[in-house]
Amino acid sequence: MSQLAAFIEEKRQTKPILSMTHVVYGYPSVEESLDWMARLMKEGVDFIEVQFPFSDPVADGPSIVAACHKALEQKLDVETCLSQLGKLANDYPNSRIVLMSYLNPMYRFGMDKLAKRAAEENIVGLILPDLPMEQATAYKDACKANNIDPVWLVTPVTPPDRLAMLASNASGFLYCVARSGVTGHSSHEGKVKQTSLDDYLAQIKQHASAPLGVGFGLRERAQIEQLIGKADIAILGSALLDAYNKGGQEEGIKLIKDLFH
Repeated sequence: MSQLAAFIEEKRQTKPILSMTHVVYGYPSVEESLDWMARLMKEGVDFIEVQFPFSDPVADGPSIVAACHKALEQKLDVETCLSQLGKLANDYPNSRIVLMSYLNPMYRFGMDKLAKRAAEENIVGLILPDLPMEQATAYKDACKANNIDPVWLVTPVTPPDRLAMLASNASGFLYCVARSGVTGHSSHEGKVKQTSLDDYLAQIKQHASAPLGVGFGLRERAQIEQLIGKADIAILGSALLDAYNKGGQEEGIKLIKDLFH
């Protein structure tokens, strides 16, 4: 069992569902983003998904895209990000960090180097939503060699044979996109009805032995509660960023407490 999966199993002994929060590294500044991550870890979130920004984040909606573009007004580099995240991981051992980005900046950094440095900084998983598993042999090998989990994504429109392939190869956890579309939006168009979501997660469980994390569009406590017993992690992204933009850290923490406590 990987360290990521072991952490989830341990936490699930005392929690009905784990919390994962999403933060864009460098937004609105590097210092403020790191301070926000530290606050979230102090408040007891189980995971932080840290997004290293990229200019064309194709899986993300308007809130996260805007944050990425704002962050990229600064000079950011992957090595500094990893080192700073390592300090947070050391300071707050009751939470875990997963690094998310897109293939371009990570490929330029180097896949072997990425996995090695992530392991050295106690980052337990990597998410690259635009890297297909079929083209990820070197990436998977680097992760395996360094005991890092590559986290794969499935969606409600993933073909059944591909869903089975991704689910059966998942380690750490499998990121289950709750509905069609990009992050953040929860309009009726593209929204998966709860009965459909239940069927979708049940279908995934037929193939996946890894824990399931569910994200995209989670904004209400009822949505979190509906996942209990069907998934292991609820992932809060755009809603948390919107709350932070509205009222800073206090508004973000209030949302987390409203949803998870």
